[in-house]
Amino acid sequence: MSIVKRSLYTRWFILLFSLGILILILWNTYLLFQTFKHEERVKMEIWAQANQKISESPLESDIELPSNILIKNTTIPAILTTDNDSIIRHFNLPEEAETNSKLLYEILNDLKSQNLPIEVKFLGEKQYVYYGNSSLINKLKYYPMALIAILVLFGLLVYSYFRASKMSSENKLWAGMAKETAHQIGTPLSSLLGWLEIMRLDDMDANIIAEIQKDVDRLQTIADRFSKIGSEPNLELLNIVEETKKSFDYLQSRSSKQIVFEFDTNTDIVNLMLNPTLHSWTIENLVKNAIDAIKGKGKIKVEIKNNENNLQILVSDTGKGIPKNQFRKIFEPGFSTKKRGWGLGLSLTQRIVQKYHKGSIRVLKSEIGKGTTFSIQYKKKSL
Repeated sequence: MSIVKRSLYTRWFILLFSLGILILILWNTYLLFQTFKHEERVKMEIWAQANQKISESPLESDIELPSNILIKNTTIPAILTTDNDSIIRHFNLPEEAETNSKLLYEILNDLKSQNLPIEVKFLGEKQYVYYGNSSLINKLKYYPMALIAILVLFGLLVYSYFRASKMSSENKLWAGMAKETAHQIGTPLSSLLGWLEIMRLDDMDANIIAEIQKDVDRLQTIADRFSKIGSEPNLELLNIVEETKKSFDYLQSRSSKQIVFEFDTNTDIVNLMLNPTLHSWTIENLVKNAIDAIKGKGKIKVEIKNNENNLQILVSDTGKGIPKNQFRKIFEPGFSTKKRGWGLGLSLTQRIVQKYHKGSIRVLKSEIGKGTTFSIQYKKKSL
């Protein structure tokens, strides 16, 4: 049996065992509750008989025992009524019920809903004792709910722990895969660099060599990106306008001629603390996401706005748009509206912007059939 299956079976065993204990406690609590209810019923029957005994006894009779029985009842509220609900006496009720007949009858109706009445006879006429639950019974009936609440809270804590543990393991796995990918890319990349040198020595077309060099540099950048996953990147004070334009130009030169690219900025220099490799990955992911949205034909615009307290990068497209209920979901790992892909691009972009560059990213606006605009904001003071 694998470690994963053994761990899964252990979790289910703990869950079922805890559930069994809870059911057992709830059942025992129910039995205890019923026992107390029965004992209180017996006490109230004796109390009713004592009350009847006092009412029927001559003045010279010894009524010490029934009087003591009446006096000892200090916790169970009770009302003695006639056959037509006329109140004769009441016991252990709030003081305000003494002068408020409306409140007294409200309490009577409440007592009727709690227990069956006890019938007594006085001078041949029927009387009824309506009684409620004692303070002990009232406390006991909330005990199962408290247990369930504790179990639910415990379950949520366990779930949160296992979820966090699973996410941590998955993050380590992805980081390991990314680093291994960077390592594997490094071997053919070294060979390509060697072939480039041979091509230069053979006096091949300089333009062809330059274009190949750009793609080799791009592969080197991709390998560098993957190698940085799971590690804390180094930040440099760089001109974010220039770094953004570099990524924009590279993607424009290698995209369909049916796409209209536009780059606009209200400033030329804004120096911020950046990791150039990860920032280019951010722009690339958003632009490629826009290319997918317009299906290779349309307009993509990257705009940089230098505001007083922050710098904003807007990436807009004229694509299919995003429903409002997906504005947050699209940043979740694994979520994708495309048939192909793992749904990691926007998740990685959000991680780079928020965790490494201390910025924020969101869908600024989107309209089905008209396009989408993503917004990245960096606080200039915090950077």
